[in-house]
Amino acid sequence: MNDPYAVPVPKGYRVGRWEVRDPIATGAFGSVYEARRTGGHTELPDTAALKFLPTGTHTPRQLTHLRELAERELELLRRLRSAPRLIRLYETLTVDDPARPGLDGATVLVLERAERSLAALLSRAPRPEAGPALLAQICEGLAQLHRAGWVHGDLKPANVLLMEDGSARLADFNMAAELEGTHAYTPAFSTPDYTPPELLWSEIGERGRRIRPSADIWAFGVLAHLVLTDSYPLPGGTPSARRDAAVAYARGTDELRLSPGLPDEWREIVRDCLARTHQERVGGEALLRRVEKAAGAPRSARVPARPTRGGRAVLGAVTGVVAVAALAYGISAIASGGGGAPESDAKSTAKVSAARYGASELRTDQGIPVGYRALIVDSAHDCVQAQVTPGLIAAMLKAESGFDAHLSDPAKDEYGIARWTPRVLRYYLRSDGKPTREIPRPPFTPAESIPAMSRYLCAIAPRLRSGLDGDRQVLIAAAYRTSYRTVNDAGGVPPKYRAYTDRVAHYLKEYTPPGKK
Repeated sequence: MNDPYAVPVPKGYRVGRWEVRDPIATGAFGSVYEARRTGGHTELPDTAALKFLPTGTHTPRQLTHLRELAERELELLRRLRSAPRLIRLYETLTVDDPARPGLDGATVLVLERAERSLAALLSRAPRPEAGPALLAQICEGLAQLHRAGWVHGDLKPANVLLMEDGSARLADFNMAAELEGTHAYTPAFSTPDYTPPELLWSEIGERGRRIRPSADIWAFGVLAHLVLTDSYPLPGGTPSARRDAAVAYARGTDELRLSPGLPDEWREIVRDCLARTHQERVGGEALLRRVEKAAGAPRSARVPARPTRGGRAVLGAVTGVVAVAALAYGISAIASGGGGAPESDAKSTAKVSAARYGASELRTDQGIPVGYRALIVDSAHDCVQAQVTPGLIAAMLKAESGFDAHLSDPAKDEYGIARWTPRVLRYYLRSDGKPTREIPRPPFTPAESIPAMSRYLCAIAPRLRSGLDGDRQVLIAAAYRTSYRTVNDAGGVPPKYRAYTDRVAHYLKEYTPPGKK
């Protein structure tokens, strides 16, 4: 099965002064490609990373919220262009190509090309020797953002880029927001492991979720603990379990369980970053000074370069190092199950294997299509409801369509891998919770359908009454097929839907690793 690129661009395609080369990776709403400069303008580098964001209106995918996310990132990069710890934006372009509807209107960010992401480094070398120096640079990047009046909103290893010289840059500013007094407003979805507990239960207003710089400080504390100990500061084998532990900690019913391997100086820093309330968290220049002292690194120091052989850097056994770095451009890499490269260039594509993506929460041996694993796992993690797991989403996709992305059932007005009814889908396409102005028209891609399913399940879960008869996850599935009101009124799964929920229950057990729920 070929994985569709969110924005397919053929090799050799010209955008401004740039020629597209091999694809790096793709995610739900954008794709990153290597590119080389053609012609003059020697003030620009020879190579760059082109991040294509579909911001036009020619297809259902090209919706208003994508344009808003792109504008959010562009505004920050333009205004903080000189900040040395942020990924550099060289220029922005807009594709004008009516002959290619999938490209026409796309915004293209021409970005500094990175070597890899911190997430890729940690997957190969837990507790890296350069960890303290990297943390000092990451903290410096946060300080630069906060001084300028911005909040990152999604700090995590995948959003930290490592350059050729080993230095660190912050990247992916889709969720970044400018402060208005003490707060900013961001979309309602984030990464649970790095989300402070006050945001796990915060109300979501018309402008999104209110966020403070202290949210970035919490995320830095989690990241520092992970870099220095290869473990999270809160217990649990899954993001859902750790999210529950964060809530219990914030409410005073549980304590932090910092690793005994955390050095004393760092222990106090992490503890102060992870204070229960935002008022108690350390921040600003005080945190940066403490981190630099603990790291023994002066301001803007570079980490040691990687060993070389014959003058060339040793890249390590990673399938496409640059492809892994794409994670930090805000693109979740999706594997190709048997191609997936745009047009005819599949053989030369730098692919990222996702065959084991999320393996601790989603079994790898039960026939879940590899190309959908990242979407399933990441979409589940975007929901703060513990019952909405990768296993549940995968089980429902199997029961709904057998993972058929091209399903079309006009008689029932249901389409795509999640059997969406267009008039319902319009309320869940956007990450900010606002309905689209127009009812979307099929076909619906997995990149649209799967995150929307997670948002719908996330809205359903808290609306089901306690004390209903049956497994909570199965009840959520029943409500997806009918409505939460119908399930509440029936006191459980209505008889009409039991055959469907039996299938969901079967696949839920099949897809969830032993000991996980």
